[in-house]
Amino acid sequence: MIAIRVIRDEDSDPQIALPSYETAGAAGADVRANFPDRTGVVLAPGARALIPTGLRLEIPAGYEVQVRPRSGLALKHGITLPNTPGTIDSDYRGPLGVILLNAGTEPFEVTHGERIAQLIVAPVLQAQFDLVDGLSDTERGTGGFGSTGRS
Repeated sequence: MIAIRVIRDEDSDPQIALPSYETAGAAGADVRANFPDRTGVVLAPGARALIPTGLRLEIPAGYEVQVRPRSGLALKHGITLPNTPGTIDSDYRGPLGVILLNAGTEPFEVTHGERIAQLIVAPVLQAQFDLVDGLSDTERGTGGFGSTGRS
């Protein structure tokens, strides 16, 4: 198990739970909205907003935290993350905000303390990018989007 150090922003509500795994087999820890004024925000259809969590993370080197949508919010209300998965790098120490997008047809109220996304801790490998004169051939070659068919 990896330890993620967490601090709260000064104006955050300390009664809001830290990210937590809701079941023993959960891959993602649910993170909650934490509005400094303890209110919420209404997202009109097609609107997006940066939702504060009131948290800052210290992620160990060699790891990232991915921010992903919650499937229930997506299915029932059309609430998703436009940059999914979002990445929090190990050297970032600023506030953790979640960009929510209302892809649904009705306004959606994000309430104070509501579970808005899930956090996935994942290892990171960095690559060296080498400029070369050519690439090896493959069966697929340069076939792009949809080139392998629909099945």
